[in-house]
Amino acid sequence: MKRTLTTLFSIMLMLSPFSSNAEFERKIAIDESKTTKHSTKVNGKKFEYTATTGTQPVWDEDGNPTATLFYTYYKRSKVKDRSSRPLLISFNGGPGSASVWMHVAYTGPKVLNVDSEGYPLQPYGVKPNDYSILDTADIVFVNPVNTGYSRVLPNKDGKMPSKEQQKKMFFGVNADIKYLADWVNTFVTRNNRWQSPKYLIGESYGTTRVSGLALELQSRQWMYLNGVILVSPTDIGIERKGIVKAANRLPYFAAAAWYHKALNSTLQNQDLLDILPEVEKFTLEQYLPALAKGGFISSAEKQKIAEKVAYYSGLSVQEVLRNNLDIETSYFWKELLRDREQTIGRLDSRYLGIDEKVTGSRPDYYAELTSWLHSFTPAINYYLREELDYVTDVKYNMFGNVRPWDRTNNKTGENLRLAMAQNPYLNVMIQAGYYDGATNYFDAKYTMWQLDPSGKMQDRLSFKGYRSGHMMYLRYEDLKSANQDIREFVKATLPNKKQAAKY
Repeated sequence: MKRTLTTLFSIMLMLSPFSSNAEFERKIAIDESKTTKHSTKVNGKKFEYTATTGTQPVWDEDGNPTATLFYTYYKRSKVKDRSSRPLLISFNGGPGSASVWMHVAYTGPKVLNVDSEGYPLQPYGVKPNDYSILDTADIVFVNPVNTGYSRVLPNKDGKMPSKEQQKKMFFGVNADIKYLADWVNTFVTRNNRWQSPKYLIGESYGTTRVSGLALELQSRQWMYLNGVILVSPTDIGIERKGIVKAANRLPYFAAAAWYHKALNSTLQNQDLLDILPEVEKFTLEQYLPALAKGGFISSAEKQKIAEKVAYYSGLSVQEVLRNNLDIETSYFWKELLRDREQTIGRLDSRYLGIDEKVTGSRPDYYAELTSWLHSFTPAINYYLREELDYVTDVKYNMFGNVRPWDRTNNKTGENLRLAMAQNPYLNVMIQAGYYDGATNYFDAKYTMWQLDPSGKMQDRLSFKGYRSGHMMYLRYEDLKSANQDIREFVKATLPNKKQAAKY
């Protein structure tokens, strides 16, 4: 009897409409979208907008979909002339990071529920962004493969590409740029934005991405940009190694030490922006040449430089000498407040951590990242599902598996320079936080100086600094000023009908 019932149940299951395992597969739709209507207020002015969440495929040369990218597209409503309205295309970094950070903390219409300095508050969620640039430009936030809800797709035979095939297609400096340029072309075409002034914005590794995209879009997609915004730029193929890397840390050390009141009173009693030019001058004119002498520097000069480095960094002369004048950032994060038994953050050195032991040469963890994940992870999952009505069982990858990443042949900085040279309309703005210890602000300045060695495009390159870290927009005052800087950058680089693209 028991066997008969089991057989009967098996037959019923086979006949059931839910019998196929495919019905229960957790996978993202390849090509779909959902549009919702909203209103907001920016700089005191209220307006309506739509939010479109969805997926759009990446295709191979034979027209087969190889991946699908999840995006969120914000478009201001009741715009008379969409062709003249700017489009901002936004990427985050990692590589392997979702397009969540700038989406719900910087330029988008909603920002995290955090305090005025950017620390998480409960209940987790979002609130209106009073300074979003949506009043000035439409925005699309793009998630590269394996980030957010974006995923690699099975091939036409139903099999997933091998790790090596995926790396070749998606996971490397140049592969990333190539497929994203094609994706952007499709998005612009589908949404009728070819006439719109276009801007790329990237944060951290996203700066490498958009620097390369600027030329790729021009050369392969015949799409010309008006601007590129580099937020907390990382390596874009402009080398900052050896003694340059070591020397360039000092102005950041000074900023972090000033914030924690760890400097000599002579410096501490001045404003941050008053002391940084002094530190930068010493870095270029004395510290860098001293490091170049290596072990052949005289004892007297080494002592003199060590005293000055200690003066600007908040470290002791003894510690500077023990490190042969070259202080690693990880050591600085552990050492600066060792006497207070606290560590400081990597991406934002305003944040404090507590280690198991006071001894050691690096922090146990990065205090800022754990703090941010408190806020961002629940907020983006809530926001997409409950406010933008995008419902899926697929996991939202804050950080996706894109390893190993192929970093060979990184010429993105040179490509950005060439894109600027070929396109007189193209301008570049760099934004950086003074307390960022991962992609420090002086490295950002150095990148800007080296981007165009000829100096002939200086007037199209600009730098903006903020009193916060890697994600400077988490601090309320910098959220306001950084968005305003983007707004002014966009307005200043809009097409002038009387000015042709020529030299």
